[in-house]
Amino acid sequence: MNRQVLIDNTIDKIKQLPDMKLKEVNDFADFLLSKIDDKIIREGVQKLISDSKSFQYLKDEEDLYSVDDLKERYR
Repeated sequence: MNRQVLIDNTIDKIKQLPDMKLKEVNDFADFLLSKIDDKIIREGVQKLISDSKSFQYLKDEEDLYSVDDLKERYR
């Protein structure tokens, strides 16, 4: 099923719903769109942070501890 056929089928079904169910469908569509927006924002922030040079000094700093410093190892 292509996108337009799916949209048309969904619209036909929505037209048959009573008013209260129509409001629920609208609220659910808003919820789905907000999830997409949140994902776009989250991925954008993650990209900004990963591209940032703010914590570059941590990569250049030598390790203070090694595996040999552990008293007990968990698997």
